[in-house]
Amino acid sequence: MPRPPSQRLVLLSGWGIDQRIWQPLESCWPASVEAHAVDWPGYGDMPALPDNATLDQLASTMAEQLPIDAIWVGWSLGGLLATALLDYLPAPRGLILIGTGERFYSDDGVTWSELASFRRAFSREPHATWRHFLRWQAQGEPNARQAHRQLQALLGDTPSANHSTLAQGLNWLATLDNGQRLHNAPCPVTRLIGEHDPLVSTSARDKAATLAKAGHCPMLSQPVQLAESLAAQAALAVKERA
Repeated sequence: MPRPPSQRLVLLSGWGIDQRIWQPLESCWPASVEAHAVDWPGYGDMPALPDNATLDQLASTMAEQLPIDAIWVGWSLGGLLATALLDYLPAPRGLILIGTGERFYSDDGVTWSELASFRRAFSREPHATWRHFLRWQAQGEPNARQAHRQLQALLGDTPSANHSTLAQGLNWLATLDNGQRLHNAPCPVTRLIGEHDPLVSTSARDKAATLAKAGHCPMLSQPVQLAESLAAQAALAVKERA
């Protein structure tokens, strides 16, 4: 029997977290999926961008990592950045956003004042603030303590990115607004949001498909469901783009 057409996925992680976050999905992918996790500049083995880097510089660095024959899967800040790069790179076959709205802050989610407070805390105690963020984003999972332990086991006690890279990421969280980009997207776009995601606004949730019994980190709490959802959405995007 011939093998079904392959869906090539490029997996992009969020703020303060490298590609290891995707490891729980490795044994869950259907045969039709070829998934490859990559790091943003400054994470893992990727060289960091200069201070105050622009999106154009980010695009130049990521061009080879984000091919047009793949579907980009962006989680959290990774979804915001992947969407923004649609203005700078040739369009992929599709874009799937996980736990990502048009922007990070909102009146009915993480507010501007909460984000500003978080950035001030980060400037004073970066590692402690990063560890707090891991606990924060695990809160929506069915077993928050277990999800937090999974994050710690995957990532260790310190982030793989340096202070400058993390500060740049927070700046992007505070400034990126992809409303117009998503409205005029040059490829199919799908949004997936965990049912109990504590970081996503109600308005963003209304525009997304729901991942049941999951929060902001469905790759930890619902890896099988997430892998199946990504495969199904990738197949639809490939069909729509054909």
